[in-house]
Amino acid sequence: MDPLLRLNAITKSFGGVRALKGVSFELLAGEVHAIVGENGAGKSTLIKIITGAHQRDSGTIEIRGRQIEANDPSAARALGVAVIYQQPALFPDLTVAENIGLRLEQGGPWRVLKWRERRRIANRLLQRVGAGISADALVRHLTMPQQQLVEIASALGGEAKILILDEPTASLSDREVENLFRVIRELRTEGVGMIYISHRLDELPQIADRVTVLRDGTYIDTRRVAEVDRAEMIRLMVGRSLDAVFPKMDVVPGEVVLETRGLECPESGVRNVSLSVRRGEIFGLAGLVGAGRTELARVLFGLTPATSGEILLKGAPVRIQSPAEAVELGIAYVPEDRRRHGVILEMPVDANTTLAILRRISRGGLIDRAAERKVASDYVERFGIKTPSLDAPVGNLSGGNQQKVSLARWLATEPVVIILDEPTQGVDVGAKSEIHRLMGELAKLGLAIIMISSELPEVLGMSDRIAVMHDGRIVGLLARHEATQERVLELALGHVPEGSAAT
Repeated sequence: MDPLLRLNAITKSFGGVRALKGVSFELLAGEVHAIVGENGAGKSTLIKIITGAHQRDSGTIEIRGRQIEANDPSAARALGVAVIYQQPALFPDLTVAENIGLRLEQGGPWRVLKWRERRRIANRLLQRVGAGISADALVRHLTMPQQQLVEIASALGGEAKILILDEPTASLSDREVENLFRVIRELRTEGVGMIYISHRLDELPQIADRVTVLRDGTYIDTRRVAEVDRAEMIRLMVGRSLDAVFPKMDVVPGEVVLETRGLECPESGVRNVSLSVRRGEIFGLAGLVGAGRTELARVLFGLTPATSGEILLKGAPVRIQSPAEAVELGIAYVPEDRRRHGVILEMPVDANTTLAILRRISRGGLIDRAAERKVASDYVERFGIKTPSLDAPVGNLSGGNQQKVSLARWLATEPVVIILDEPTQGVDVGAKSEIHRLMGELAKLGLAIIMISSELPEVLGMSDRIAVMHDGRIVGLLARHEATQERVLELALGHVPEGSAAT
């Protein structure tokens, strides 16, 4: 059977940087073919060459048996290539039917619109992907997974036979991921070939048939997913054995730094939370999406202040009514969505690093640029942040390096407690290992760390103790040696053993 897509010895350079070095790849009809690699491995460049956004320097491309000489986005779409990005590219103030129609309808700006036909086509395509969405709904009112389904419906309406999914599950709950996988399996039976890009290696056995590994712009290998385990995949990606993805350092916790007693916040659903975190401890917060973990972090940081209960810092009762008060007391918070709340993408590395300490580096109301650059330079060196310069916009950095800048900003405030909400979400395995190493070093220096993570291996691998939340409460507290995936999941689902204490 001839492949739907065949790339042979593709090269691409940007200035003096070789982004792709003779990469070959093929996609079969009815196949889900994963592409994995660290940030900078060449995945995005390869996808942009397939879709015509970039032109290759050398090599050949065949799409559906046809050799492509000059590719561009319009030509790629006409040949049945469509891409679904992590952030769907829809018009928020138009309806679902209007968004689909804009992508599928031909003709000039003065054509007569057939509104009934447009809705009929939209409803048929939405039904095909199993989306219970009204064609008349405004896109801004849809959830992220619903928007993804609209994108997939549009692609299928355009007769897409090659569908590229770029980090499609990064912001989805487990239930939403399963629904997306159901749609992918159905498309596979219809002969659609799918390229699947994800940092979540654990989900590949559930959905992918083959996996191709890229490293530093070079093709490494293609394997059947059933024949390669996670450890081997990581070794292929990074070029070395990476047994220490979770390099937990042995640190003897010190005195209690942060304690809560019966903490309540009806607005955010936090109910009767009591916990204690010690100096030098990584305290994991586990639970399903909606269990109340991020909501608890927001209460501790003063974004949604507690209405009752107590918060004690170093044994003294405190009231935290705002983030400014939290920072003043020595609490820092690195939020889950780094691109919206963790960094300012358009600002340079040095300005992002010092945003939380402007008073400290200002003289007479003016920022001391030398002091700003000194602080930023120290963190760039200490954290190994890969950036062309301190003046580079943070939006130009990889996800892992953006996360390090976000972490540096809050560590510059010299906190005693830092809350890390999904600290490695959406970063590659190499950057994940580096962030875990930094966490271990910070704990060794005496920082108290509260880590929220939806990845159970991360929770189990990095935490000294694990508090499991369900429905806004802590329903179980597990020491590192007694925590297993099964025990954490059982508690997260609300199956609390009779007579157990959750303190």
